[in-house]
Amino acid sequence: MVPLTEKIIHAGLADRPLSASQVERLVGGSDARRYGQVNRALKAGELIKARRGLYVLNPLYRRHSLHPFVLAQQMLPGSYVSAESALGFHGWIPESVHTVLSMTHGGKSVTYESAQLGRFEFRRMTVRTGYFLQSVARHELGHQVALIAEPLRALLDLVYLRKFEWQGLEFLTRGMRIDEQQLRSVTRLDISRLMDVYKGRREQAFLAELQRELRL
Repeated sequence: MVPLTEKIIHAGLADRPLSASQVERLVGGSDARRYGQVNRALKAGELIKARRGLYVLNPLYRRHSLHPFVLAQQMLPGSYVSAESALGFHGWIPESVHTVLSMTHGGKSVTYESAQLGRFEFRRMTVRTGYFLQSVARHELGHQVALIAEPLRALLDLVYLRKFEWQGLEFLTRGMRIDEQQLRSVTRLDISRLMDVYKGRREQAFLAELQRELRL
């Protein structure tokens, strides 16, 4: 085991994503010293690079598994997991989603991909001021938390991203394979809360047609 891995475990940080500043505090010394220790841990396969300035320990050295939604949260703080990723998490769609898709309100859309950790997409969106985290909740996943869109918010974010027009309830239940029972659990309040979020005609019309179809 290389020295940096030992320091991470001793500091009680084995189960958490590690920022460059945390590594700096653990190692100390010059930039060259820090770079050398990080590079040794990476080459040994004991440390995995999630993106520039963010690392996680190899699962062999962790007590608990690291949920990909928690890692996504650390990759881009202020984002939240949404679209198919959140729909799968809530059981609204049956498919296993291999890409973690998150929404962000600042900067540019970006993708990070790792052979060990998977693919993480962050998509920039524009909503009404102050409503970016409307219908988004904190979920405890293992020993950490992540922000995840509630099911209807995740669906409307997908409408926003894919530019879906309303095509009837059957498009949702058969085309997108959304569980009909789950869909019919949507309330008038759920829809009303999202009417405040989106600026676009497409999303507003989709919500109105869904409310009419569900007779809410």
